[in-house]
Amino acid sequence: MLPPPVAAGSADVQSAALAVANPSGIPGVVAYDTTGWPAGRHNGPIDRALPHVHVPGPVAYSVTPPVGGDHNATWLDCGVYDRPVPPERAVHDLEHGAVWITYRPSLPARQVAELRAFEARQSFVGSTGSRYVDLSPFPGLSSPIVISSWGFQLRVTSPGDPRLQRFVDAFRVSPTYSPEYGGECNGGVGTPIAA
Repeated sequence: MLPPPVAAGSADVQSAALAVANPSGIPGVVAYDTTGWPAGRHNGPIDRALPHVHVPGPVAYSVTPPVGGDHNATWLDCGVYDRPVPPERAVHDLEHGAVWITYRPSLPARQVAELRAFEARQSFVGSTGSRYVDLSPFPGLSSPIVISSWGFQLRVTSPGDPRLQRFVDAFRVSPTYSPEYGGECNGGVGTPIAA
């Protein structure tokens, strides 16, 4: 079951995200300014860092798919969805340390199955019962597959690209990169077809 959409209303327009040097060592990763998050202070972004304020309505993100920013107060239950999910809920998952794998709705079924198998191979995090991975189609992508975490993104053309696993290993539930390290990935809204 898909999560409910966020409240209607005027979109909260996110300022252009500021790209910065990629500290991960993973070729092709684009990094965005998260200065002040998660370490240091939690009272707001510094300069053009990605904000993370709870907003009730839609958000017009400057990066597609989003890599952070203001988001809905209720997160998405992590897992596999076969239709697009509200980005404002998925971004809350990123804040908690999830990675979000998105793909073009036109991606061949065989490749979607490979992405689902990739998600299923990821270990559960602690005793949470969650892999802290979201997988969903996302219309309008410039690349067939895009994997995102809070402040980082990688575009690939194949589900067999080894950088996908490197990305998960580097950014999923990371005390270094997750603004709300230890936040829940269950108990939100939506019922994934696989969790």
